[in-house]
Amino acid sequence: MSTSAPPKQRLIIAITGATGAVYGVRLLQVLQANPDVETHLLISEAGVLNLHQELDMKRKDVEAFADVVHHVRDVGASIASGSFQSDGMVVAPCSMKTLASVAHGMSDNLITRAADVVLKERRRLILMVRETPFNLAHLRNMTAVTEMGGIIFPPLPGFYHRPQSIQEMVDHTVGRVLDMFALPHELTPRWQGLKE
Repeated sequence: MSTSAPPKQRLIIAITGATGAVYGVRLLQVLQANPDVETHLLISEAGVLNLHQELDMKRKDVEAFADVVHHVRDVGASIASGSFQSDGMVVAPCSMKTLASVAHGMSDNLITRAADVVLKERRRLILMVRETPFNLAHLRNMTAVTEMGGIIFPPLPGFYHRPQSIQEMVDHTVGRVLDMFALPHELTPRWQGLKE
């Protein structure tokens, strides 16, 4: 009697033009090391610019971390359909333009179409929104996405674990995202309560 391997978790990862490309890249790096996860990557044109500006990385450098890469204009890709089985999607970072498109169901590229599919199929959508301060349009768009079942997840660093580097702050946030999908990691210590 043969036993088949359990199916891999499938996550869609998108990197858009907001600052904080490091979050998407680090998430991909950690997921690449997990043999139980299959990643599908999308990078917007502005996301490519930010990868170069913030991390001195090219598109192909980041695409190497993903199992499957989709072009942002390929609205006929597998992830554009609800029949594509996934466990959810993370937009890391998420620009205000992408947030607005998702909030209003624009589906004007494969990133926003994939997000729309995740929402309509009642799967987990996490938008790591990056902007400060927020104006009223930003806040209303975040409310709209939340009301549709999405999760607004600004990558705000925690300091209770006393991070010693930017890498530790990034890993703490990425670890919290992985927690949202019940994926194991050892990126950051767990809260053990206040010290006496």
